[in-house]
Amino acid sequence: MSSFFPRHNVEWKLEEPAAFRRLSLSLLEMALLTGIVLRVLRALTFTHGRASWLFYGIAFVVGLFILLGMTTAYLANWTLRSWLWRAPLFALVETVGEMSTSLVLIALRREPEGAARAELHDWPSMALRALLQSELSICLWAALLAGVIVFVRRSGIAEGVEAEPVVDVET
Repeated sequence: MSSFFPRHNVEWKLEEPAAFRRLSLSLLEMALLTGIVLRVLRALTFTHGRASWLFYGIAFVVGLFILLGMTTAYLANWTLRSWLWRAPLFALVETVGEMSTSLVLIALRREPEGAARAELHDWPSMALRALLQSELSICLWAALLAGVIVFVRRSGIAEGVEAEPVVDVET
């Protein structure tokens, strides 16, 4: 038999991450999806929940959970050093997704603004407000998460984790 062909084949197994893990690696997909879901939730809340403060409260908590949960899922893939630019960029792209959805809802005359429907001239102020809210909440959340991570690493609570990582994988 020829020595060109091996007698034993090695089987290679390709392991791909799960669907949500693959999604969480993409800034655009995570942030845009978050923005779209939050704007639709806001529109549904302000349209159908006018009489109930409980409904508003539950919708606020659900929206905050979605925003901070998706932010955490995205940031968990990267080193703490890169969070300095990744968190504000996530908030910016999330706002782009949210305000693009808002434009579609305005065109369909389904975007609430106060007691009336929003019109195109309301959009810039809505966009600025959404950007400020997203940037503030996401950056504060990222700072809180980073503080907890640094505390846990330095206190020795996490066994087998170095206090100061030697190499930043991204640089």
